[in-house]
Amino acid sequence: MVKHNNSCGRYRITKATRNSRRQMIACAVLAFSVFNLLQLSLMAQDTVHTLDEVMIQDARVSNTAPLTTSNLDRSELDEARTAVSLPFMLETQPSVVASGENGGVGATALRIRGVDGSRINVNINGITLNDAESQEVFWYNIPNLGGMAQSMQIQRGVGASNGGSPAFGAAINMQTLNAHSSAYGQADLGFGSWNTRQYSVSAGTGILKNGLSFDFAYSGLTSDGYIRSWGTDQQSFFGSASWYGKRTLVKLLTIIGSQTTGITWDGAYDYQLDDDPTYNPSGEYEMDGQTMYYPNETDNYWQRHYQLYISHLLSDRWSLNAAFDFTHGDGYYEQMKRKKYEDYGLASIGDGSKHNFVTRKYLFNNAYTANLSARYNGDQMSLSLGDNFLYYDGEHYGEIIWFRDTAVHVDTPYEWYRNYGDKLDNTVYAKGNYEFSDRLNAYADLQLRMVNYKVYGPADDGFDMDFDEDYLFFNPKAGVNYRISDNQRTYFVAGISNREPRRSDIKDAIGRGDTIKAETMLDLELGYQIAQHRWNASANLYAMLYRDQLTPNGDVSSSGYALMENVDKSYRLGVELQAGYEFAKWFRMDANLTLSRNKVVDFSYTDFNEGDTVLQTYTATTDLSLSPSVIGAAIATFTPCKGAKIQLTGKYVGKQYADNTSRECYAIDPYFLLNFKAAYTWHLRGTNEIEAQLLVNNVLNHQYRLNAWVGDYYYSGYYHDRAWLQQPGINFMGRLIYRF
Repeated sequence: MVKHNNSCGRYRITKATRNSRRQMIACAVLAFSVFNLLQLSLMAQDTVHTLDEVMIQDARVSNTAPLTTSNLDRSELDEARTAVSLPFMLETQPSVVASGENGGVGATALRIRGVDGSRINVNINGITLNDAESQEVFWYNIPNLGGMAQSMQIQRGVGASNGGSPAFGAAINMQTLNAHSSAYGQADLGFGSWNTRQYSVSAGTGILKNGLSFDFAYSGLTSDGYIRSWGTDQQSFFGSASWYGKRTLVKLLTIIGSQTTGITWDGAYDYQLDDDPTYNPSGEYEMDGQTMYYPNETDNYWQRHYQLYISHLLSDRWSLNAAFDFTHGDGYYEQMKRKKYEDYGLASIGDGSKHNFVTRKYLFNNAYTANLSARYNGDQMSLSLGDNFLYYDGEHYGEIIWFRDTAVHVDTPYEWYRNYGDKLDNTVYAKGNYEFSDRLNAYADLQLRMVNYKVYGPADDGFDMDFDEDYLFFNPKAGVNYRISDNQRTYFVAGISNREPRRSDIKDAIGRGDTIKAETMLDLELGYQIAQHRWNASANLYAMLYRDQLTPNGDVSSSGYALMENVDKSYRLGVELQAGYEFAKWFRMDANLTLSRNKVVDFSYTDFNEGDTVLQTYTATTDLSLSPSVIGAAIATFTPCKGAKIQLTGKYVGKQYADNTSRECYAIDPYFLLNFKAAYTWHLRGTNEIEAQLLVNNVLNHQYRLNAWVGDYYYSGYYHDRAWLQQPGINFMGRLIYRF
């Protein structure tokens, strides 16, 4: 979710659902027109598969690598697409906690092993998707990423080396849609609670006589949302043109996403939500004794990715891969704020009291990425050598577009700050796997990362951001994998990750007069897996040991970013258990459970009784913020007859704390959600089919709240303060899918 974005201020804000009918008709016409092309299969599918694999092989690992992974193919991603956002698509994966601000249709996020999204490396075909400054992936900027994916691999822990900031909790590696041997298409319509409308279409020509293949996917989502807000209007487009030669693949990709979404990150107090669970204070003001709401309290962003991939098989053993990416993002968020003139550098015309201001905070950025790699596959050894270079430039500025009794308006705004960020990031890596025997192999992964990050210019809080830092990180990993039998393996891996702070961490530290530090993690993983004909099971022990970990302190910035603090020593120790069993052809159970301890060692903090005027200092081993010690999921799948499927999914998230002090006043209660899904497929002539789905979320209508922010404040005494994000009760989504 982008909290400070910019365009040029030329967005036209309309009600979320107005254009959906026209967009759906245009999608359908475009989809059906693709099939006027005549296509023939050009080459064997194993050759096509090999060329596609070369493109992503540096970001992925095989099942012989000693890393903790989960793999999802196209059919599994399609199964999960009843969820609107990708974090909720992955909600049943081990150690994953998904959350949303407005019923899962607006800003959403995920955490893996308690680690937030800015420390999860997300890449598409090996090119990092994380923003270079915030290190986040804002999932609602590009809706339906799951619909663009051919496959996905989640690497928990340090993950394999690739470009961008290294993983501190997990890496998510996505492969975009591959060419098919023949033409295909799919149209998808959905309607659900809160006037949610979801529509998408995807199609491809298959591989033509000349080796060319064209694929595209378009999707849109409009919704009023669960809580009071403007709603959301999200759209995305994926286009791919590929050429398959006998030994060469050339692929051009474009991914475009746009969104306009109501601001919902402020949360609300207990008493407000008790009175109205959909209450949202964003944009609220008083006029003539009545409560009013500013109608354009919105977050707006447009993101474009243009990528070129060239993969070439030099021989049966050697392959080369080159990838180039240009990403442009621009947007803004608009808010009404009640502040003093001096907060905007206008003290000379102010009277010291607070007034209403309408502001826009803009972001304009470009990122250029180049990745070159070579891979050798021998009888006993495989080796990858690569270099990933990224240059990023970003511009942040803010404008007042209205305040009382002035000539300032959207066409003649007043600018109160502007600052810049430049980042150079060069990563070189070498990864190798050696087979000592048919059963034993060793894996090594060495990464050297050189980063220069500069931030300069005045910030929105009035102080100058003057930061220029060079980082040199060495991130090694090594492990062994032992195949006990054809269907059993055990593995061990140790790895070190270092990473730099985010722009928001730096800004907050400068404002406080503190120094922000880079953070380091040592990750140890020991796992066992077994897969039989009707059942499978796995267990993984992990120890993630940190120095200077940046972890949320419970508060958020005015832009909705979680504020971070360095903690000297901390750790995450846990076990991840998975199992699945097919009791009969019509019934299968799958489940996973994570049990963990997530602690800050010897953490010093202050506390008080409500209304005290004196603070007490404590030192204790406390819980890391937003890190539940129990996370579990279970899926029961019934197939009562051909074409029919029924699923019950349960998700449990244990008790957690909003900050790092383990104070009960800032605890978040555990919650359990039960979801129901029913689907039936009608097979028509040829390969055509229609599938109808019904999804009922939170069947038990469980009422629960997640953290928005917490903080201690002083007003003739010290008090605890907090706000919540109310989560929805029972809600529905229906889908109709036509495949042809």
